Amino acid sequence: MAEAILNPTPDQTFRIEGRGDYDFSRTLRLSDEAQRRGAVDEACNLRFHAFQHLADLIPDNEEVILEWEHPNTQAALHLLYRSAVDHFLIDDFELSAAMLEFLLDLDPEDHEEATWLLAFDYVALADYDAFDEVINDVSDKYPEKPLLTLWSEYRRHGSLPAGEAIRLRNHFAPYYKEFTADSHPADDAYLRDIESERPTPQAQARELWLKTENLWTAFPGFIAALLVLGGMVYMLVRPYKEATKLTEKVNVGTTVTK
Repeated sequence: MAEAILNPTPDQTFRIEGRGDYDFSRTLRLSDEAQRRGAVDEACNLRFHAFQHLADLIPDNEEVILEWEHPNTQAALHLLYRSAVDHFLIDDFELSAAMLEFLLDLDPEDHEEATWLLAFDYVALADYDAFDEVINDVSDKYPEKPLLTLWSEYRRHGSLPAGEAIRLRNHFAPYYKEFTADSHPADDAYLRDIESERPTPQAQARELWLKTENLWTAFPGFIAALLVLGGMVYMLVRPYKEATKLTEKVNVGTTVTK
């Protein structure tokens, strides 16, 4: 018996049935255990080897969509995504992007919500054509969208669009505050918050900072520019807000006589 087979389903997807190196559920469990005990290199190696085995299993030049609901198949996709994150965090943006492209080929519905990370990879690689193709797949409801738009413009042109900065500041205030803060401690309070059933927006903002912190070290200048622009926007918007408040007070105290 082969160690692994791609088993077709009636939905025109495939399940990974395997043992040994292709028992991805076991590999995922082992990598999680290694991560929890602080053996980060071991966990990363387990995930990377799982990616290599998965890549060997998928035939070239054929469309293969994997079934998300199947446990072993889902574990393979989890391992692939996490290995892409591992390489992103060590600034290997090219391999991270290749892994995420592979993941999205296997899982076009993007259950891992990997598109935003791929977009960050493309900006880091200055592959703006690829970035322009995927940015519309990042929902406007998520803070990654204005951050990606701002950073891509800064990388391309050295300037920030004020409209996107205002949107980030107004619609995703905890994220703007986190990304322009002096420090971002992953302390006990943060860990309790982010691991809770309902993390606060502040904890989620810090999590996104920590996930992308390596970018702002590798590509300095963007955060400082964001802080400066935010201050300029505040100075421009403040007189309007004060005038609006004054108008409201006047309207409240005015009696209209017909």
